[in-house]
Amino acid sequence: MKKSSFLPMYLDEVSARGWSELDVIIISGDAYVDHPSYGTALIGRLLESKGYRVGIIAQPDWRSLDDFTRLGRPRLCVCVSAGNVDSMVAHYTANKRRRYGDDFAPGGKDGLRPDRAAIVYANRARAAFKGLPVILGGVEASMRRLAHYDYWDDAVRRSVLIDAKADMIIYGMGEKPVTEVMARLAQGEAMASIRDVRGTVVRVKPAEIPAGTVYLPSFEEVSADPEAFNTAFRLAYAQMSPSESKALVQPHADQWVLQLPPALPLTPQELDAGYDLPYARAWHPSYEALGGVKGLETVRWSITALRGCPGECSFCGITFHQGRIVQSRSPASILREAERLAHDPAFRGTIQDVGGPTANLYGARCANWDKGRACHDKQCLMPSKCPSLKLGCGQALSLYEAIRRVPGVKHMFVQSGLRYDLLLDPEAGEYFKTLCRYHVSGQMKVAPEHTSDTVLAYMNKPPYARYEAFVRLFKKINAGLAKRQYLVNYFVSAHPGARLEDALDCATTLLSHGMHPEQVQDFLPLPMTVAACMYHTGRHPLTGQSVYVPKQEAERAMQRALVQSRNPGSAPLIDKALRLLGKQDMKRYFKQRGSRHDHG
Repeated sequence: MKKSSFLPMYLDEVSARGWSELDVIIISGDAYVDHPSYGTALIGRLLESKGYRVGIIAQPDWRSLDDFTRLGRPRLCVCVSAGNVDSMVAHYTANKRRRYGDDFAPGGKDGLRPDRAAIVYANRARAAFKGLPVILGGVEASMRRLAHYDYWDDAVRRSVLIDAKADMIIYGMGEKPVTEVMARLAQGEAMASIRDVRGTVVRVKPAEIPAGTVYLPSFEEVSADPEAFNTAFRLAYAQMSPSESKALVQPHADQWVLQLPPALPLTPQELDAGYDLPYARAWHPSYEALGGVKGLETVRWSITALRGCPGECSFCGITFHQGRIVQSRSPASILREAERLAHDPAFRGTIQDVGGPTANLYGARCANWDKGRACHDKQCLMPSKCPSLKLGCGQALSLYEAIRRVPGVKHMFVQSGLRYDLLLDPEAGEYFKTLCRYHVSGQMKVAPEHTSDTVLAYMNKPPYARYEAFVRLFKKINAGLAKRQYLVNYFVSAHPGARLEDALDCATTLLSHGMHPEQVQDFLPLPMTVAACMYHTGRHPLTGQSVYVPKQEAERAMQRALVQSRNPGSAPLIDKALRLLGKQDMKRYFKQRGSRHDHG
């Protein structure tokens, strides 16, 4: 059989490589797509580049052990990931209704991964390979590494390490810790003795807890007492500066969960190494007859330029997963990837995106970041950009120009979210103009999130006046370019701190500008976020301030209806909200304004 360009998923593919056994098996809740936007592919290819024999078991049937054992017993360990998205987020809406379809499954078929996939897969792997180390990774395990509030149970759950009975969690993006752990296992070191790797979580005995470790309130305390829950979160939040952080330990009955400090940031060269690997940039051939994997289509012709975000938005998990320090690839590596795309026979000339969590932070620098530090006493972007943070606009402009010159590239767009307040910065003037001239495909994605400054403060987002100033500048630039381009605005309804009157304020503000946003997300409390703490405890975990939380489904529905007043079915909910607020006289205003068209 001809050697496959993919990592092996089946025994015949293992044999085609001349292997008699594997070193590592990666079990994933996603279909196997060999593209660097998929964590399984990135980690698998990285380990392959280090000389390990890696196999993939994608979306195994968890109802038996047959799928788990189809590649045989690996020599070193089994790595488990629920996939690119937390399995509960993938399966359920913010209103806890089951989603239909799965973009990360062949043919979009749902039901191919279980709820709480990290726990289920890990337990199956332990049963299939008794005595073999089981290591958890990916966003589900990363964001559930300590005791955390779970929206779907409406309760505090234990660290996923305990429930999965796994040997280790690798949290964050994982390249450094996974390569160190694999090297030590390959050298014959017992898994039980690997207790000092940055970016990992392990179970320890009290005698193994390092000196200087920060003790968190126990699982039993945080599950019973909201104040203890917020205390634990606040202590953990303070230990996020990689080079300065201390280890954390949290008792779970008679078990002790130890979180080692975060992995140090990757240098551009280290980051390049993972993205320069020979990805097929396609789904595994076994999915062809099943209709392929839809999730690939949104990223196939995109390039990841950076990771990390210093924004610290309350509702966002990036802070605890990728971290606050921006890590950017070198322009040379990104250019090489653009050239590889241009040489692909299926490429049609458009690079969909060159970005990351916040696309216009590519090349951003801070002297502290260079030392692996993130400030404890101040934020990078709030209440305004720190003077020490230097935007990488000049580097980005040079990169974009080089990509535009690549033969075969007709268009290069930036489709990732943009931090609109940074586009107002004096450093960003030429960048903003160039973005509008060449790199907006007619629509620019931004996230004002709300119009109420009170709610925006709870979200840790800039005041609405900053967004209005951005809109004026956006229109001015496009008028000067003689281009008709629009904003795609993202809003969040029913966030902690948002009362019904705030939703009404948002609705009237949007209507006054002729805006009828389509991109509105009902607030979803993601594990280990500031907003989830507010939702669960009714207090801000970092300030202790009491916070109003709209939890009832009826109010959540009314808040969304107000923000999306033009949607079919919103009218009865708006009428109900206006009655509750004593604002029935505004019904005519909604009817008059609601018929106006916009591109918001």
